[in-house]
Amino acid sequence: MAINWFPGHMHKARKEIKKVMPQMDLIIEVVDARIPFSSENPLVPALRGDKPLIKVLNKRDLADPEITDQWLAWFEKERGVRAITLTHNQRNEALSILKLAEEMTPGHDRQKSALRVMILGIPNVGKSTLINTLAGRPAAKTGNEPAVTRAQQAIKLPNNILLYDTPGFLWPKLSPEACGYRLAVTGAIRSAVLDFEDVAMFEAEYLLEAYPELVRTRYGFEELPKDALALMDGIAAKRRFFGRGGIPDLHKVSEVLLNEFRAGTLGRISLETPDMVEREAREAEAAAAEKAAREEARGVKKGSRKGNSGKR
Repeated sequence: MAINWFPGHMHKARKEIKKVMPQMDLIIEVVDARIPFSSENPLVPALRGDKPLIKVLNKRDLADPEITDQWLAWFEKERGVRAITLTHNQRNEALSILKLAEEMTPGHDRQKSALRVMILGIPNVGKSTLINTLAGRPAAKTGNEPAVTRAQQAIKLPNNILLYDTPGFLWPKLSPEACGYRLAVTGAIRSAVLDFEDVAMFEAEYLLEAYPELVRTRYGFEELPKDALALMDGIAAKRRFFGRGGIPDLHKVSEVLLNEFRAGTLGRISLETPDMVEREAREAEAAAAEKAAREEARGVKKGSRKGNSGKR
């Protein structure tokens, strides 16, 4: 699934960030604790350079705590990166970010100049809510729909810290395919971009594999459905979601699955692990290498045919 979803305002945001990045002392990137890898922006390492980075795994209260611990250790393997977790409405916890920012920039004299910090994050990871928590006032717009923030702004924080807010922006293509679906399950991608029922089917398949007992308990199954479609049909039967002729209404089932995941009603669930994404990366590299080899072979064969025709 190569999703081209790169509106003009996101392209503009990238250019603005690249322009002001050299002036920054530290970067904060907010990701969704349920999908820390998929909700990363792969443009950030190139834009960041060697500046210190605080990786904030937000919405911790919705994620699987054991898997979140794995992600914290995974991120901190990278040089200059500190990883922490947050949940919303915990101001004292959020303020620890400011203390950490000071610790990671020991050479900066805040008596002489403000510590310039840029905060980044793709849509719907809770970046604006975090900014408001740090500022102690409504300094950034918030909303459940992606891409609420559209323009860069500088916000004064305690201890002479200047926080540069940036528009939430995605990358041009969402790859590998599973990353796009995970983003859609959490709501980071607008519903119109992907087929609603396909996204719910992806979630159903993952839940059966990774959290079968949560599925059984939540939806009251004596025996676990054999596959994703059977799960969705089973939920339709349990909730009496039927259309004309008694056909299961999979759209209503999809709404239930996605909304209950996003609200945490299903339980604390993470959609990816470090081992999983490393395996997917290896598979993607192997597939790309195989594709390149095939294209090269076709090119050689085509060139050979042209050479032969020239001899005639």
